[in-house]
Amino acid sequence: MPTTITYYDWIRHHGGGRPNQVAIHDLGSDRRLTYRDLDDRADRLGGHLQSLGVVKGDRVAMLAPNGPEFFDLQFACGRIGAIAVLLNWRLTVPELEYIVNDASPGVLIHDASFADVASKLRDLCSIGHLLEIGFVGATNPYEAALAGAGPISVVALTHDDPSTIMYTSGTTGHPKGAIITHGMTFWNCVNLGIPARISSLTVQLVSLPLFHTGGLNCYANPVLHAGGTIVIQRVFDPAEALAVFNDRSMGVTHYFAVPAPYQFMAQHPSFHDTDLSRLEVAGVGGAPCALSILEAWAGRGVEIVQGYGMTETSPGATMLDAADAIRKLGSAGRPLLHTSVRIVSEDGVDMPSGGIGELWIAGPNITPGYWNKPEATAASFEGPWLKTGDAARVDAEGFIYIVDRWKDMYISGGENVYPAEVENVIFQLPEVADAAIIGVPSAKWGEEGKAVVVLKADASLEARAIIDHCVSRLAKFKVPATVEFVDVLPRNATGKVLKRELRTRFIGSDAPAIS
Repeated sequence: MPTTITYYDWIRHHGGGRPNQVAIHDLGSDRRLTYRDLDDRADRLGGHLQSLGVVKGDRVAMLAPNGPEFFDLQFACGRIGAIAVLLNWRLTVPELEYIVNDASPGVLIHDASFADVASKLRDLCSIGHLLEIGFVGATNPYEAALAGAGPISVVALTHDDPSTIMYTSGTTGHPKGAIITHGMTFWNCVNLGIPARISSLTVQLVSLPLFHTGGLNCYANPVLHAGGTIVIQRVFDPAEALAVFNDRSMGVTHYFAVPAPYQFMAQHPSFHDTDLSRLEVAGVGGAPCALSILEAWAGRGVEIVQGYGMTETSPGATMLDAADAIRKLGSAGRPLLHTSVRIVSEDGVDMPSGGIGELWIAGPNITPGYWNKPEATAASFEGPWLKTGDAARVDAEGFIYIVDRWKDMYISGGENVYPAEVENVIFQLPEVADAAIIGVPSAKWGEEGKAVVVLKADASLEARAIIDHCVSRLAKFKVPATVEFVDVLPRNATGKVLKRELRTRFIGSDAPAIS
């Protein structure tokens, strides 16, 4: 039987070893919290939660924009054995109602801007206690609770104990709560920290939402694990992000985002005048990154390091080293140090080099399953292997290429079409600001592609020009048959295009065309 690994608290460690080092610089409030501060705040929040009756295994929810409070809660839970439930504040009350009822938290910590939502959830979901984070400069019940907290009673934990439940959107049906253990978070710090060159000197701008694994763990937790500094944006704003990069006193060395923030910054007027020379690592993940985005940043001297992961992999799974960024442009890299991958056919057979199949992942960074959903857990695993639902291929050197979401693939005239490939071609057109491809029913071919396109401000482009551009660069079966122009593409909190909404709008169903 494997030896149980004890959970160790790295904030406690750094609070003693580097107490005056700034751990968090919160741009929204302009607060700078040292490791001593963060250590003390985790103790105080833990003590306060215990005074409310929270015990090991109980859930504590948070509904707030980015702020230090996310880390107060994470490390308080690591001391009292509670489980953090991080809520997406962009969801509607009915959507949140399902999640909160599923997780059943006894306490909801919420930002003052969500007081009305929190009150409704308390009544709908029988939440015992609300704790409000006040506006900057105003009455702040959260800070008052920390100031008046009694002593904490620390609970011994292991790597197998849950630390967080993160709800994943999925393509259809209700979201599933992926269980994140303390061990998963630790192994992600090791897996990502080494190739991303994270150390106590690292300063990272964090702009992805902290209720999402990308914001919390790429690379915020690895940076705190190493004793570095994170600079938190309350919400992403391209002008503010570029100003932070440009500010020598900030000294930002690392950044991570999904493709959309990189795209929005590259389109911002100040992009070409921003000093990006201090950026050592700029990572991207969460969705296939268009070549036009990679080239725009490479033109400013920043090679974007690509990787792949998901909530269930904590999230790092693969990473493309900067040394291979140009030679293997478009690749998600190789498996991370403590992670194994397979490319598997629909029949469960490992695919040869170049063959497209579903990506399966195993390792100590993999979720043990989904909260309250044993059937979904069983369906997602084959032994130790997590079935990701993503289509991928591997080349002769072992570099992995994420082709697309397995369910976003459609079949036209018997040929598989992966939308990301077509989207990359459309992004080559200078008039295009955003684009997505979906499969729609076709009487002749079974399915055909529809391009949904957003043009840049004051740009003009005919649908025929887009199709002609694709005809000259893609096989005929991959060329979209129709083009729709829209003002904006629907995206989730991390910037991923919500193709289920596009399918609902244009075909009247949120189901992928091949299902």
